[in-house]
Amino acid sequence: MMRGINHQLIFEDTEDYQYFMACMERFGISYDDEGMPAGQNCTYYAYCLMSNHFHLLIREREEKVWQTLKRIADAYVYYFNRKYQRSGHLFKDRFRSEPVDTIHQFTSILAFIHRKPIQVRLVKHPGDYPYSSWGEYLEAVFPQARLCHVEAVLQRIPFEKLSKLVSQPPTADIKIMDIDDEKTLHRLSDAQVRELLANLSGTTNTSQFQQLDRPRQTQVIRLLRDQGASIRQLERLTGLSRGLIFRMK
Repeated sequence: MMRGINHQLIFEDTEDYQYFMACMERFGISYDDEGMPAGQNCTYYAYCLMSNHFHLLIREREEKVWQTLKRIADAYVYYFNRKYQRSGHLFKDRFRSEPVDTIHQFTSILAFIHRKPIQVRLVKHPGDYPYSSWGEYLEAVFPQARLCHVEAVLQRIPFEKLSKLVSQPPTADIKIMDIDDEKTLHRLSDAQVRELLANLSGTTNTSQFQQLDRPRQTQVIRLLRDQGASIRQLERLTGLSRGLIFRMK
């Protein structure tokens, strides 16, 4: 998994999600000197792209996982910075990872990844979220658009059992890394804060807000906090650090 620096948004609109998935598809394959497909860099089993981070269940093949993720991240950052007229880092440090040694771990993590949009109350059903691989398991994506090796998974675990795992909370015996340590519900939804942020600042995305002068940023942050936005939300939606937002009292 990787997340945006200072928890900022790494996906602003549908095009961004689609471009990232195109990068996954492109760098999952190796090419020969003539540009023809020559092998497989990795195998994807599951993914979920959230607004400020993403999760992958991936198996390395012809190159190390870090190499594949670096290719994906570098290509996406170049695209993102050009589109939003920004510069510098987009992702926080190196990706976080953990090995998967058993089929129990594998299925638990696969279910966890597909459960993420439900956990944060973006949707009620995993199939309603358009930026995860669950649609591939539901056959909601055309075969030529598939990124994940769905067949290999379903040979090991029936879809009915997998679907049941996705619909249930995680078991206590499996510890899965996560970045969402805020368990309470926000007083305002992210959508509400994003709308208020746009109205108060006159900006339409994270990069534009970061280009405002500090007094203007401080004024907007204070107004948003007065209306119930949490520090964690503001960190995600503005890209400012938690410490800086906390000092903007």
